[in-house]
Formats: sequence, C-alpha cells, structure tokens
Amino acid sequence: MIYEQRTYTLQPGKQPEYLKLNAEVGRKIRGDKYGKFEGGWTTEFGTLNQYVHLWSYPDLNERERLRGELAKNEEWTKGYVPQIRPLLLAQENKILSAVTPFKPPADSGNIYELRWYRAQVGKLGEWLNLAKGVLPSREKYSRNVCYWQTEAGQLNEAVHLWVYKDLNERAAARAKALGDPDWQAFLAKALPLLMTMQAVVLVPTSVSPMK
Repeated sequence: MIYEQRTYTLQPGKQPEYLKLNAEVGRKIRGDKYGKFEGGWTTEFGTLNQYVHLWSYPDLNERERLRGELAKNEEWTKGYVPQIRPLLLAQENKILSAVTPFKPPADSGNIYELRWYRAQVGKLGEWLNLAKGVLPSREKYSRNVCYWQTEAGQLNEAVHLWVYKDLNERAAARAKALGDPDWQAFLAKALPLLMTMQAVVLVPTSVSPMK
C-alpha cells in the first residue's frame, strides 16, 4: 500500500467555493473509483488557505493506472477541473509509505495535527526506528494515525498524523508527553538527527472519511 498526500494552496477568500465544488461535484465524480479517499482537511494553523487530502493505492503502478483512467473521465476533466483550477495557487504532493500501521479513528468531532520532519541525509531510518520504539509511550497521551516516510516529493522526510478532540486536549497531551522519561530519552537521541520540523493543525471537511 502507498499513500499520496496532496496539498492545494487556494486563492485567499476562495476556500468556501473550492470546498463546495469538491463536495458537490468532485467527490461525486471520483468517489473511491480512482484511489481510496482517506481524508480531507483544511488548515487551521500554520499555512492558511490550504486543503490537504490523503489517498491510498495498492501500489505505484495501480496509482498510475487509476490516475490515467481519471484523466479519461470527461466529467472530471471538462466539468470539474476547469471550475477549480482558477481557485488554486499551488499544488504539492508526496508519495508516502507507511512505517507504522494505518489507524484512522472510528469516532468523529476531532481535529488533526500533521507533522513533517526533514532528517539529516542518511539519518531518516535511524529517526524512524527511534520513533517506532517510543510510540507505545507516546500513544499514552494522544492517538497516532500513522507514521510515513516520503518516497517521492521532498525526500528524507517523516510524516505523521495525530488525532485530538480539540486544541486543549492537544496542549495537555503534549505537556504530559514532555514530562515522560521515555519521551525525554527519545528526544535526546532523535532531535540531533533532524534538520527541520513543521506542523499544521487540520480540520476535517464535510466529506472527509476521517472526522
């Protein structure tokens, strides 16, 4: 299984129009016929006016085949894409492979935090092994959806997604984790392996499978 994280930066003020078209036109055309839609969110903190969506495919060959089929769908290419294209400033994507089990939450009413860390060249594997080792301790305080590593896009990145009921739970969970001896030991070993750390808080859209 591979995952594709796509991030669209929208024209200021155009997010409501894009989300309406996405929900009422795009999702009805695409469904899960051209890749499985795992989640869609808008950014609440970090870079604003962005729509982040996550897709899964059995493998890269199937992704290429399905996207080729989507490109032949005239409802998509002539009906939907021309309406949304003027609303977009930029598009980015990352091809991801999961390094922990993918565990979308069963409940709703959540917010999400997407974090991506760029490792020193040659150090991503070491960082991920440390992160996987400490994950049971970290998950005492908040729920992890998955850890991924980038296969295309910006390389040497770890991408991870976390679930919280609200920002207060996030703040409390992170404070508790920082006081945990296991987490402190992890940070001492892991932080020197990283070059940059970035994060955004995400709010699910009305059509997102992850709520």
